[in-house]
Amino acid sequence: MGSAIATSAVSSLAVGNKKTSASDKVVVAMVGVGGRGRGLLRRFASRADVDIACLCDVDSSKFEQALEHLDSAGRPEPSLEQDFRNVLDRPDIDAVVIATNLHWQALATIMSCQAGKDVYVEKPASQYALEATMAAEAARKYNRVVQVGFQNRSAAYVHKGIDCVRSGNLGDVHLVKVSEMVRTRVRRDPSGKIMPAKGPSETPPSHLDWDLFCGPAPYSEYSPGRWWSNLFDYGTGGIFSDGCHQIDAARAMIGQAYPKTVTCGGGVLSVKDGRDIPDTQLVTFEFDNLTFVIQGTQWAQYMHKTPTPIRDGDRFPDWRFNSTKVELLGTEAMMTFGRQGGGWQVHDLDRNLISSEYGRQATSEHIANFIDCIRTRKRPNADIEEAHRSTLLCHLANASYRAGGIKLEYDPEKVEFVANPEASKFLRRQNQRDPWKLPKTV
Repeated sequence: MGSAIATSAVSSLAVGNKKTSASDKVVVAMVGVGGRGRGLLRRFASRADVDIACLCDVDSSKFEQALEHLDSAGRPEPSLEQDFRNVLDRPDIDAVVIATNLHWQALATIMSCQAGKDVYVEKPASQYALEATMAAEAARKYNRVVQVGFQNRSAAYVHKGIDCVRSGNLGDVHLVKVSEMVRTRVRRDPSGKIMPAKGPSETPPSHLDWDLFCGPAPYSEYSPGRWWSNLFDYGTGGIFSDGCHQIDAARAMIGQAYPKTVTCGGGVLSVKDGRDIPDTQLVTFEFDNLTFVIQGTQWAQYMHKTPTPIRDGDRFPDWRFNSTKVELLGTEAMMTFGRQGGGWQVHDLDRNLISSEYGRQATSEHIANFIDCIRTRKRPNADIEEAHRSTLLCHLANASYRAGGIKLEYDPEKVEFVANPEASKFLRRQNQRDPWKLPKTV
C-alpha cells in the first residue's frame, strides 16, 4: 500500500496542475464531511465559481446530510469516496478541502500537494511540529496554494488591529496574554458524575473504515465517543485545537516568528475522564523583548465565547468573561482583542478608550481569498508556512508539558530543542504505522 501512495502522487502530479482560467470553475473535493466539513461544504457550494465534484469521508454515514444540502442548493450529486487516495488520483479535481480529525490533517495536506492539488485545510493543520514543517515544505516544493482555516487572517478588523499595534500606538509591547477557557463536552451518568470518555470496545460499524480513520495514529480498538480528541496520540487537546485561532491572531500582531524558549505547566485537574492531554495549561514563551502567555482551561463554566450576534454586530463582548480574548500590553496603551468577530478596543494609561474597531467573522472572505489565489497563484492570507509558525506554539507547549513542564530552548532550523533529545521526541510522532508514515522528504 505504501508504493500505491507514491504512485498516486506521481501520476496525479502530471495532470493535476491544469490552469484555471477566470471563466473556469474551481473543481473541489471535500475530504471530511462531519460537522465542520459540512459547514465548509455549505460555504463552498454557495459559490457559483466552484463545483463540488466529490465527497470523501471514512464514515459513509456522513454522506446523507451532505448530499441533502447539495440537493437543496440545486447542486448535482458528486461522487462518494471513503479513501481519499482515490480523490488524489483524479485529474479533474483542482483542490481539496480537508476537514478531517486533527491527526490526519498534515499528512493529507502533504499527499495532496504531492498530487498537484491546492488545499484548504482546517486548523490547526498539524499535530506535531515536524509534520507542520513538512507540510509547509510540500506547499513550496510543489507550488501549491495551501490555506489554513485561520479566518482571522481575512478579517478587515484584524488587519486594522495589526496596523494599530505595528504603528506604535501601544508603545513597546512587552506582554501578550492569550486566553482559551472553553467548556469541554464530557460523558456523565444520571447523577452528574463524569464517566470515562472511552467506553467499552465494540466492533466498528460497517459504514466506518476504522483502520483508515486511525491512519497515521496508533491503531486502537473502536469505541464510540469523542475520546480521541483528548489523547496525545490523536490530537493537541481542546485548549490548543480551538485556541490556535487567537494564538495565530496574537502572533500576527506582534510580528515575530519563533520563540526562544517555552515553559508549560498544568495537568488534568478537573475533567478526569481518562484523557492524558491537560484540561488546564499555563504556557510562557520568550520572544525578543516580549513575553507571550497562554492561559487555558476546559472547566471554567463562567467563561464564554463571544456570542454570534456580537461577532457580526456593532457591539463588544464583556471582556471580563470572554473565554477567547487576546490582551496586548504596551508601555503606552493596552489592546483587548476578540477573535473571529468581537472587535478590539485600546485604552491608554489613564484607562480612557482611545481607539476601537467592531469585528465581523470572515469565513466567506477566507474561502474567497483561497479561490482567488488558486487563479492568481499568490500566497493566501493564512498560507501554511506562516500558519505553521502559530500552530508550532501549541506543539512546543505540549512538548514542554510532556517533558515535565521544564523550560526548553527551541531551534527552528533543526525542529528540536537545544541539547534535549528526550524533549525533542515530543515534536514528532514516535509510533507511526505503515502505510501512513511521514515521508523522509516531501
